[in-house]
Amino acid sequence: MVDTLFLMLAFFVVTTTFVEQPSIRLDLPSIKHADIAKLEDLIVTIDKEGEMFLKQKPVTAWELGEAFREAVQKRKETILILRADKDVNYGSVIAVMDIARGAGLKRITALTTSGSGQQE
Repeated sequence: MVDTLFLMLAFFVVTTTFVEQPSIRLDLPSIKHADIAKLEDLIVTIDKEGEMFLKQKPVTAWELGEAFREAVQKRKETILILRADKDVNYGSVIAVMDIARGAGLKRITALTTSGSGQQE
């Protein structure tokens, strides 16, 4: 019995995806129903002031487009994960999505928090 529990624990530890939480402070919007997506390297953060960050580095819209094109060339099925503060201007989010589509990214997802406050 203990062997089985140990094996199950080892399995879950090995297969769990660990996501590094960036140091940029955001208040993410919350949802009640969510699909869990596998997180990739292309994470864009938009803070309250509308500043954009790629992998925690501040970027301009032009730099973002270049990074998106480069990511698509390396791997066609790249997923863009958007982390936007819930109070950010809607136009800023749409602008990033437009840049992503223009660069050839087909899959875009947004990080939210569930009702319990856990990031999804």
